[in-house]
Amino acid sequence: MKVCNKFNKICGIILNIIIPLNNTQKNLKNISPEEFLSLTSQRKVQFPPIKNSVAIFSYKSKLVKQAIWSLKFKNNSEISKLFGEILYDYLIEELADLKLSHNFDKPILIPIPITRKKKLERGYNQTELIAQEINKLDNNNSFEYRKNILKKIKNTLPQSRTSNKKEREENLKGCFKVIMPKLIKNRNIILLDDVITTGATLTEAKKTLQQYKPRNIICVSLAH
Repeated sequence: MKVCNKFNKICGIILNIIIPLNNTQKNLKNISPEEFLSLTSQRKVQFPPIKNSVAIFSYKSKLVKQAIWSLKFKNNSEISKLFGEILYDYLIEELADLKLSHNFDKPILIPIPITRKKKLERGYNQTELIAQEINKLDNNNSFEYRKNILKKIKNTLPQSRTSNKKEREENLKGCFKVIMPKLIKNRNIILLDDVITTGATLTEAKKTLQQYKPRNIICVSLAH
């Protein structure tokens, strides 16, 4: 593990030399959640194709796009903390309403997984990093964080390399597997992703989880 972490740091240094941080990415290192929210115009974007799904930001926002890119490809730990705080505040507020209206009590927080191969190549799963920051803030008070319930077992093409909805669905078909299904039966679930594009990834993940009869599933994404 230490060797792997050292290798990832070296790769990060090399990447920063080849593709240095621009001014926006540098400023993101010190931005507060309140400032970030004030600079982004659109929040809580509903995504009708997936029932009970929401994206916090619009991906059309340059600042949002830069922040997600910085986290996804630069391993910017400050961004994972930033998004973790923003999402935690949103989830706590949302859970207060859901408990009353849908009996949505003590849900399991599940980040969308990536394959082992992809994780070894990148060194981390950015959605997992955000979920870990949320978990640090919550300390298992409002929900239970589980990163190993849902596993991605099939290496798929990047969705950008598929040309239509049917191809995207076929690309992702059967790519997820539930580990220890007894843990999700009759449980409420928050399925977390970084970006919703077409919704194909969340739809496939949700469909896989639903085979084992959870009570409710809500899908939360940073941006759409």
